[in-house]
Amino acid sequence: MQVEKENRMNQETISIAEAKRTFSELLGKVAYGKKRIVITKRGKPMALLSPSDEADSTTFQCKGWVNESDPFFSAVDQIVQERAVHRPRVLKEY
Repeated sequence: MQVEKENRMNQETISIAEAKRTFSELLGKVAYGKKRIVITKRGKPMALLSPSDEADSTTFQCKGWVNESDPFFSAVDQIVQERAVHRPRVLKEY
């Protein structure tokens, strides 16, 4: 319970747009300041940046194959398709 309370106190929530602009700074906060950063899209949590020493060591030891029917592949395909139609923003010169 105490660890959970400490994690919430050392946690920051930011939008995807802000994360893009300040990614290098965020990595510094996570790596050296031991912050946890929740990245949101339209107010919904999408990802969590956390110090590598918090990572579950078994994650790095995973071995094996993922079946082609795994939902992971359809999610990746959808992301790739959406990125293909993405039009980057262009700054207007005044």
